Amino acid sequence: MADLFDSGVATPDTAPRPLADRLRPRNLGEVIGQDQVLGPEAPLGVMLASGSLSSLIFWGPPGVGKTTIARLLADETDLHFIQISAIFTGVPELRKVFEAAKMRRQNGKGTLLFVDEIHRFNRAQQDGFLPHMEDGTILLVGATTENPSFELNAAVLSRSQVLVLERLSLADLERMAQRAEAELERKLPLDGPARENLLEMADGDGRALLNLIEQVAAWKVDTKLDTDALTTRLMKRAARYDKSGDEHYNLISALHKSVRGSDPDAALYWFARMLKGGEDPRFLARRITRMAVEDIGLADPQAQHVCLQAWQTYERLGSPEGELALAQALTYLALAPKSNAVYVAYKAAMNAATQTGSEPPPKHILNAPTSLMKDIGYGDGYAYDHDAEDGFSGANYFPDGMKRGVYYLPVDRGFERDLKKRVDYFAKLRNKRNG
Repeated sequence: MADLFDSGVATPDTAPRPLADRLRPRNLGEVIGQDQVLGPEAPLGVMLASGSLSSLIFWGPPGVGKTTIARLLADETDLHFIQISAIFTGVPELRKVFEAAKMRRQNGKGTLLFVDEIHRFNRAQQDGFLPHMEDGTILLVGATTENPSFELNAAVLSRSQVLVLERLSLADLERMAQRAEAELERKLPLDGPARENLLEMADGDGRALLNLIEQVAAWKVDTKLDTDALTTRLMKRAARYDKSGDEHYNLISALHKSVRGSDPDAALYWFARMLKGGEDPRFLARRITRMAVEDIGLADPQAQHVCLQAWQTYERLGSPEGELALAQALTYLALAPKSNAVYVAYKAAMNAATQTGSEPPPKHILNAPTSLMKDIGYGDGYAYDHDAEDGFSGANYFPDGMKRGVYYLPVDRGFERDLKKRVDYFAKLRNKRNG
């Protein structure tokens, strides 16, 4: 080893440190962003002021300070900081961590155990933390990019407080860039629009921004670069999108609600975001058709046909031309009249069926193919609607003794405006027939 260090190879003490490491905050006051959890009246601020820190789960996107805040919390509370990753840690390693924490506790020192990607631990492994959390051996701080409600045990969640960390704003990123320039002792060689573009490239990720700044700062240029020069030299950071994770559900929710809110521009934006992230257009075709069924319904019966035709067109054309057909269907839905009246009626009917699911139909509307059935009243008194005035008998079709249900209440929009007139018309006739 001595020969290695004497040969001119940089030692750990002299090796250049990444900018992100050099700018790591030394106390919580230096953390950029996350005022919603760190402010004086925010959860962590209140905990630290009262001297009572509970186990925590940090939920947020990458590069927003989860690890840094955990490390600084250990410093603030005089706890020994241990960091592990659920990706690389198995049961034997966990046992060693717990045993070391017990020994430390016996010597009067507590342990803050930071578990990165805690959602990667399975349910049994998560249960393994519980006894050590309960007896005070460790104070657990977990970090996850996934929704804790879906990924973490209820027992772990009940013993922890979930704090949501947000992606950094452009103002936060600008503060970070200024701090980086002070550390580097030089300004970035970018004009105003290019600098803003650099911040946008980071996409709310502070670590990503510092990596980009480090690259730009290393360029040897004589004049400030504009946006075109910057984008030629740097590849835009890929948008964060996990087709099986939170971003998938967040974006499809944004897409669906934009259509429901009759905003075609927002709908097309979220549609493009999902396609850019690698979403399967067939999933989008299915979801767009679902929107037609749930949110447009009979206010525009044509909407379902438009969606199905777009889906079929995509299957025939493939990518990228087929996506245009889906975009057309999406725009049609956003601008169509909206109604969930049938959706609400369906759920109400399902609820009624659950409550009265054993009630038989009234005998007068039952067929009587045998003499026995005729003898016990099947079909007795059935009013054939075509023979009635206006082709409507007004007979009861609900079970005997069950209060008549009113489930479908059409809205006064689109084609349902006409259906509403029909519903009102038959209701008036029914009351007339029944006296």
